[in-house]
Amino acid sequence: MVESGPREHTVRVIIQRVLSASVSWSDIDGSTRNNQIGRGMVVLAGAGGDDSAATVERMATKVAQLRIFQDAEGRTNLSLEEVKGEALVVSQFTLYADLSRGRRPSFLGAGDPAHAAALLERFGAHLSGRGIITRTGSFGASMLVSLENDGPFTLALSNDTWQTRISG
Repeated sequence: MVESGPREHTVRVIIQRVLSASVSWSDIDGSTRNNQIGRGMVVLAGAGGDDSAATVERMATKVAQLRIFQDAEGRTNLSLEEVKGEALVVSQFTLYADLSRGRRPSFLGAGDPAHAAALLERFGAHLSGRGIITRTGSFGASMLVSLENDGPFTLALSNDTWQTRISG
């Protein structure tokens, strides 16, 4: 049986190792804004209904310390912190899509927008506090993300049971 609805203390991220990346969006006044990074990772992040600041900070620490960058011998032994890489954090509530019924995704498992926005801001601030240059998109905006995927190397992380199977 596939569970739906909010889960307690869940953070979901998709990490892509990149050579460069950017995000752009339009502000309320119609002006175009953008942020960009060099070598590092794009982090598509979603917060669940009952996430806490502590949960988000633990996930940010995990992301900063993941050994996904190559050392001098070509082994993936170095972290974002160790290579002095940059992070582009983009809010992604669609990571909570429930496709167990029909063809239209349900997003009931995503956190309340105000709560999720605060948590994702905290996620980025925690990375910055670890000395990582961190850029973000605009929570809730329609954004265009461009990246040069290095590898490609993409990981999905969650601290809950992430049900990705679809039925019928």
